Amino acid sequence: MGENGQIPGIAHVTELSGTGSRTSPRDTQTMHGGNTAGGKWHGAIGATARWGLAVLACLWLAWCTAIGPLYWQFDLNPKAATLGAFSWINGLIGVLTFAAYLIIIIELVRYARGLRLVPRRVGWWFQRASIRLHHGKRGSRPVAVSVTEDADHDGAASAHATDGEDDGGDTVRGDDESTDSAADHHCQTQAKSRKAGKGRFRRFARKAVALCRRWLMRGTDRWQRIALVLLIGWLWVPTTLVTAFGADLRSQFREFSWALNQWTGLREPYIGFFSFVPMDIYPTAHYLWPANPTYLTDQHNIVLTMVYGSVAALSRFFTGSNDWGIAALSFAQFLFAVFCVAVTADRFLNRPWLAHVRNGANGKDDRNKHDGADATSVKGTDGDKLVGALPIIGPLVRLAIMAFFLFCPLAVFSTISLTKSPLFAFAFIWWFGVVYELLMTRGMRIERPHHDGKSGESGKSDRKRLTGAPLLGQIRGHSLAALAVSTVVMLISAKYAWYILVVEIVLLLVSDRKRWKTYAVGILLPLVVVHGGLSLLIANGTIIGGDPIESHGVQLQQIARVARLEPKTIPQSARDELAPIFNLDQMAEAYKQQDADPVKSSGIQSKKVSYRWRTVTAADMANLNKAWLQIVKANPRVSLDALMAKSYGYFDIADGPYIDMTYYASNEYVRTTTAWIGSWCAPWRGAITQFAKQWSHIPVLGWIIHGNTYVIATLLIGAAEVIQRRWRTLVTHIPLLLLMGVMITSPANNFERHMLPLAFLLGFVAITFWQDSLADRRAGMRPGNNRRNPREANAPRTRMKA
Repeated sequence: MGENGQIPGIAHVTELSGTGSRTSPRDTQTMHGGNTAGGKWHGAIGATARWGLAVLACLWLAWCTAIGPLYWQFDLNPKAATLGAFSWINGLIGVLTFAAYLIIIIELVRYARGLRLVPRRVGWWFQRASIRLHHGKRGSRPVAVSVTEDADHDGAASAHATDGEDDGGDTVRGDDESTDSAADHHCQTQAKSRKAGKGRFRRFARKAVALCRRWLMRGTDRWQRIALVLLIGWLWVPTTLVTAFGADLRSQFREFSWALNQWTGLREPYIGFFSFVPMDIYPTAHYLWPANPTYLTDQHNIVLTMVYGSVAALSRFFTGSNDWGIAALSFAQFLFAVFCVAVTADRFLNRPWLAHVRNGANGKDDRNKHDGADATSVKGTDGDKLVGALPIIGPLVRLAIMAFFLFCPLAVFSTISLTKSPLFAFAFIWWFGVVYELLMTRGMRIERPHHDGKSGESGKSDRKRLTGAPLLGQIRGHSLAALAVSTVVMLISAKYAWYILVVEIVLLLVSDRKRWKTYAVGILLPLVVVHGGLSLLIANGTIIGGDPIESHGVQLQQIARVARLEPKTIPQSARDELAPIFNLDQMAEAYKQQDADPVKSSGIQSKKVSYRWRTVTAADMANLNKAWLQIVKANPRVSLDALMAKSYGYFDIADGPYIDMTYYASNEYVRTTTAWIGSWCAPWRGAITQFAKQWSHIPVLGWIIHGNTYVIATLLIGAAEVIQRRWRTLVTHIPLLLLMGVMITSPANNFERHMLPLAFLLGFVAITFWQDSLADRRAGMRPGNNRRNPREANAPRTRMKA
């Protein structure tokens, strides 16, 4: 580490060229005490709006936490689990929670602006209060005691002791002098030996700490080394637990098997009314089935169904069971998880594009070289002043990141979990890391020395000039490929990836239009190919499209809760319009406030048929929204209860998960429907999942492994970013906010697999916030400083000198 905490050897690199907000000179003057009246009003209105959004976020989190205890009692007393029972206790919980979250945001903002986390006046008040408590007096003030005075006092006392005077002033004579001298010598010897022992221990401790720091830095300075650490640390998961899956995987196996039978000559017509086929499990309404029989659906993405089903079919052919195929699929996802986490951590911890810049200049990899500047420099197209390189990420941060992935059950069990959400989560963090690289390299330009061919006596070029290479902002070749591949994996693993990517591509093209080709190739092209191909397959009847009922989870829960608790309030017209779609009596009986799947009849054949998927038509479905609106108007309180009961847990830090990730590692499907996997290390499987559950139930300490903790923390950091006007950083973080919307509209409440992307990325989001804060301080964004922000002002490019 060099002076000011910068990385030696790359101080010439202009970094974070576009991570903050775009600030014009007028805006900067307004922020830091400009005198124009219009600027003051504009600044005040903008600040009020930004703080208003932060307050709304805190209110939402406080509201979800306050109403949580109401809905916890639904199974015992359903009628008491309502907002009508809101009491002063719930209000007090909400007020305290709101204050805590608002204080966190204020502290984040103060840190970002380089201010004291505790204001001087507040600190003085606490100091004064502690002194009063200690002395038991009002008005007592701190007494300044000089260290030198204490030292002089001790010296005088020791001088008196050497003169042979005791505490009472009597003089010691004769044999007592020799006795005291021997005792003093013995005490001094013991003191010296103790001091020497402490010194040796301190030296040993310093060396041990230095060694750990060195190994932490070296062990995480490349993605290959990070991958090796993860591979070794996670290896026990696939070797002892083998796999983790649920009902969805079995449905995909069954779906592919029926299709395979059809392809091999067993052409069967669609089964009759009382029979059961894979499409009835989800279920998919019969009016969506094409005229030509097909057993493939888009309920779970068709690509995953084909991959999982074909591997299982090969396993049955060679081994007689699905188990080896399942084990192979889980191990493949395990390796994919290692790779995604390693390359993403490398981008955030090491910023490898800087090594790419240096390699372009001297042709070798000297990422760890700390010998000052070389001949490469990088110019920021958006900067008019020089910005120093950011400090290197220290060992403690690296340790925290690696410890989370190695030990948190959210990450550990996800590595082998064959459900769509973990696969999406690992692909998403890979994609997020590439977008982060695009953010950090925005506007950078490489300059290399160019020899003019004239040589002096030494045989070396006498003249040099710097020539600009292509913009680094166009992204490294393999990073562009990573962006495209991660986009494809996201699209084939989760349907909601389509909506997130559409919104994000629009924002990226608007905020960084100079690199539109990069976004077109890396995001837009995969979107068109994957989604367009899927739509074509559905249109020509090759596969069956997903049932629209899947997107009505909130509405179904509201209808079912009203039918369960207050059925008499349902208007007759709404009953008539819902009759061809739902059996309201069965719907009320199947209602679970945390899960919409029973209401839409998802599951095995013995389920309650509340959704009439066999007989419903497209014309009947057209009346669903109209009937739902009538029910909500007739009973808004119960309808609001249904909405909150299905979504509050994602934002209530005190609420435990409805379904945690240990479920997929140890459930009846893994234990009883496999040939040998269920009995492989069965005691260990039960012990490790039970340990994770017990940890999850510990108050406060259990929050560390709850997904909603990471959702809340991400939302608070996002609120601080809004206040700081880091618009370009927020563009890359918008997908995290959209994922929160997916949670609210998902079928289940506090379902941990929906929160995995935010949990995996919180550490990296925090690193980005820290880096942006340092960049803002160096760019003169502290209050009272009228200097422009060099990262954002549109000005001629300036080359950075070492």
